[in-house]
Amino acid sequence: MVERVTERTDGVTAERVTETGGTTTVIERRGSGAGLLIGLAVLIAVVIGAIYLINQNSREAAKTDAITGAAEGVRDAAKDVGSAAKDAVKPD
Repeated sequence: MVERVTERTDGVTAERVTETGGTTTVIERRGSGAGLLIGLAVLIAVVIGAIYLINQNSREAAKTDAITGAAEGVRDAAKDVGSAAKDAVKPD
């Protein structure tokens, strides 16, 4: 039985062809795993983006709460000034 093995690589994929007995051919192809690394990098980028958006939303909510609190303080102060003005104009 004659066996012939041919191996080729293009830097990304390795291919091994084994021919035995003239009728049986076995082809093995193996990748370098670069696809796995790219997928992992994309997953990490998505997680970082999600965390950034969640934090940004939280900061916007804090700003809104601060502005609402300040507006309530101005409203209360305006009521006090109005009451003082009414008291000042009352005849004794």
